[in-house]
Order: sequence, then structure tokens, then C-alpha cells
Amino acid sequence: MKTVHSDWSHTLMICAKCTKKIGGGFGAKGKHPLAKVLRKELGVKSGRKAAMGIVEVKCLKVCPKNAVTVVDSRDVHEWKIVAAGVSTAAVIEGLELNASAPV
Repeated sequence: MKTVHSDWSHTLMICAKCTKKIGGGFGAKGKHPLAKVLRKELGVKSGRKAAMGIVEVKCLKVCPKNAVTVVDSRDVHEWKIVAAGVSTAAVIEGLELNASAPV
């Protein structure tokens, strides 16, 4: 078996089906997916050389109404439900991410 190195400190898995059902729901106008908004705000690049991973995954089978399910690899026992329209700053604070320091 081969391995590939990653620089990720942790991973956020965001339900793509939830995101699609609410039509994005985040950002200034509420039209962008949570993953895209977080990547931009935190300055996270995509790929294995980024400081952390923000990955959209298939349905997580939670299906909250007007919200998105997020799993943080730092605490896989507590999944987060992020309501559509919540400010990016509130999401970053709630997920205990630091926008000012490199992630």
C-alpha cells in the first residue's frame, strides 16, 4: 500500500446535499455554499498541501431543514447543524476556527 502526505491539520466535511437543498445559503447575499465561503474567509486553498481540508461530501443522512450538516475531524462525536443565513463570523466562531491566524 502506498501513502500520500497531507499538510491538513484537520478536516471539515460539509454535506453537499444539504447545501444544494438550501441553494447555497451563505455569504453576503446568501447564495454561496458554506464550503466556498469558509475557504475564502479562512484563506484555505484546495488540495492536500493546504493547511486544512474543507470537503463537500455526499449526504450525511441528517437532513436538517434550512441548514447544513458539518463534521469536524477534531470532534467526530459532535456534528454541527449550521442554519442558512448565519454570518460567516458566527460559523467560524462556532466551529472554533481562527480567521486571523493561518489554519
